[in-house]
Amino acid sequence: MRTIGITLGDVTGIGPEVTFKAVARQLGTEADTRYVLIGDRAVARWYCGLLGVEGELADWNAREEFESRLYLLHPGNSELPSNLTPGAPEASEAAIQWLAEGGRRCLAREFDALVTAPVSKEAILRTGRNFVGQTEFLSELAGVTRTAMMLLGHDDRGRWLRVALATTHVPLKQVASALTREKVQLAIELAADACRRLGLPRARVGVCGLNPHAGEGGRMGTEELDIIGPAVGATRAQGIDCAGPFAADTLFHRVFGGEFEAVVAMYHDQGLVPLKMVAFDTGVNWTLGLPFVRTSPDHGTAYDRAGMGVANSGSMEAAIRLAGELCRFKPEPACGQTS
Repeated sequence: MRTIGITLGDVTGIGPEVTFKAVARQLGTEADTRYVLIGDRAVARWYCGLLGVEGELADWNAREEFESRLYLLHPGNSELPSNLTPGAPEASEAAIQWLAEGGRRCLAREFDALVTAPVSKEAILRTGRNFVGQTEFLSELAGVTRTAMMLLGHDDRGRWLRVALATTHVPLKQVASALTREKVQLAIELAADACRRLGLPRARVGVCGLNPHAGEGGRMGTEELDIIGPAVGATRAQGIDCAGPFAADTLFHRVFGGEFEAVVAMYHDQGLVPLKMVAFDTGVNWTLGLPFVRTSPDHGTAYDRAGMGVANSGSMEAAIRLAGELCRFKPEPACGQTS
């Protein structure tokens, strides 16, 4: 039986709600999986009551015999206050503690996969932490550097987008200077490896340019000539089926036409705008290159909808399903990564 840890994220957002909704649905479909919710006991009890989740949450203890499929792991001894305001520092600090706990237990092979509910980077930064994102936090915890974000999802006609990012949480004005041949090449390698791990029959990767019209031969920027093109050439020399750089405004249409299984985008919004346009309720964030499986929903905390019972859990359900599919196989660092 597989064990999937799920952090509750920022409890003043919709993370706990979508988690409980998604797990309740999964319990009726995945008989060979147990779920360990990592978070606050009082919050968990409240959402059990709000959403009508039956049964008591058993305390997780990996050394005991398993009798249930749903558990709670509450790190520490104190419970969070019940009257936290959106983005409260106590909630942010707790979310980081739960994220670290989940990552450590995956590294110890106690959990087969980790699914992380949303946190607010802005709220965490207000606590004084130097926080870039959950992807970067888990990469540092695992001691790895060759990682990338892949966002994947499908539209209502079953057409998939799988988008790996060469840069992640970088201000737009800094993207060009942050972009390197090594980052582009790594994103291509990990995207191709992801296609294989997903069991796709082919692993063709289309690569976006950075500038409009892919730079127009150097007249609108030279990143395509100096960085992206050489990275594509180097990965092709390794036997990876990739092509580009292409103008981003046409590449995604070509993917829907069946030319590529995955796309490498140069910066955050270049890849996530089309992904969320076609797969907002089914999109999943998958961290490539970690020594364990980690997925998350592709939305944020949505403070304005928290605690109302109306949040859509589709993305969290997709994240849990993908984690379950991926951890059926032994996770291994990709592309020569060592931890």
